[in-house]
Amino acid sequence: MNIINRLNAADPGFRSALKKLLDWTSVADTGVQTTVDTVIQAIRERGDEALLEFTAKFDRLALPSAEALAFTEAEIDAAVARTPDNLLAALEAAAVRISAYAERQKMQSWSYTEADGTVLGQQITPLDRVGLYVPGGKAAYPSSVLMNAIPARVAGVRELVMVVPTPDGVANDTVLAAARVAGVDRIFRIGGAQAVAALAYGTATVPAVDKIVGPGNIYVAAAKRAVFGKVGIDMIAGPSEILIVSDGLTDPDWIAMDLFSQAEHDQQAQAILISPDAQFLDRVAESVTRLVESQPRADIIRTALADRGALIAVKNLDEAIALANEIAPEHLELSFAGAENRLSEIRHAGAIFVGKYTAEALGDYCAGPNHVLPTSGTARFSSPLGVYDFQKRSSIIQCSAAGSVALGELAVVLAESEGLYAHAQSARYRVEGNR
Repeated sequence: MNIINRLNAADPGFRSALKKLLDWTSVADTGVQTTVDTVIQAIRERGDEALLEFTAKFDRLALPSAEALAFTEAEIDAAVARTPDNLLAALEAAAVRISAYAERQKMQSWSYTEADGTVLGQQITPLDRVGLYVPGGKAAYPSSVLMNAIPARVAGVRELVMVVPTPDGVANDTVLAAARVAGVDRIFRIGGAQAVAALAYGTATVPAVDKIVGPGNIYVAAAKRAVFGKVGIDMIAGPSEILIVSDGLTDPDWIAMDLFSQAEHDQQAQAILISPDAQFLDRVAESVTRLVESQPRADIIRTALADRGALIAVKNLDEAIALANEIAPEHLELSFAGAENRLSEIRHAGAIFVGKYTAEALGDYCAGPNHVLPTSGTARFSSPLGVYDFQKRSSIIQCSAAGSVALGELAVVLAESEGLYAHAQSARYRVEGNR
């Protein structure tokens, strides 16, 4: 019995079936948004007092004072000490690779001088303070701490503030250890919409930041959307996705497990395989059915594959690549011979994993590129999180006397055409004063 949908691109109903499969309703839930708006308003009006109340209510953690919201250095030291040596070494090794990749992303300031002496350019500066949201409770992802914090550090961000919920007062040692490895400055035991609001607007204890990054549940996503404009955000992320294009020459067990690697995240995660080899799709279906029984998160995987997973038959790799570009997946595995020669044909994907030996899981943890990626088709217009998300560009204009005349004459004509006469006169003063 197959536990994953089967589609054929040649069938008359394929387009409508694919559209239904790809459809995902994001954070547009009026009930959730109403709750989030109430929480944000409370934080804005009552600050730490409201933050303590929500932490007691939602995380079942009653703290004696606002000062107790922050982890002490001694607490972080103890968490690092409890982290197994091999795990700490793995975090440090991954951090080195992530940092090395991020260093290559740094934008540089530049300028050039025109013939009349006018200087034009661009100045690059880092954000001052960034907030990092880290899930707590059942979801504990130290890898996300590294992926969000290290590019910010490489960019030159002065202060990195992390928030992480600790339901029932239980903190995850590995998350705290990852924060130490990544160079996080301050950590607060808060979560949910209240943590996002505190980072956006600030309280007496939690400093306001310039940008909030990091994954969370639907309330966190809705809160990030609500505070955007007051602060920057990385993205509104949907469920995890993987799309594999295979020629049928990869071990079907490998492919099945790659599908599982995203399906195990969430019941709404999406795992799709496209291949021109119908018999290979049959073998992968068999592998999926057989291997899922051994998975600790089998129930989540089954639901994700049944609701949003698919094995799709196409006529050839050309059609497979065209379909991949249409879907614009978060993770795209090109598991076929000569995949590196077809990279230029891939226009829309968050991250591209080339060749059958490149498991998507390597990108999640330690390859180096960031694992914070655009989902739900947004790879059509957005990119992975990187150093450039923590840097700003300022334009530089320095006119010489001669340049102010040449540019001023143009500006006068254009400003008057728009009816903005003060603009025109401002430019005209320089023209007349420098002739």
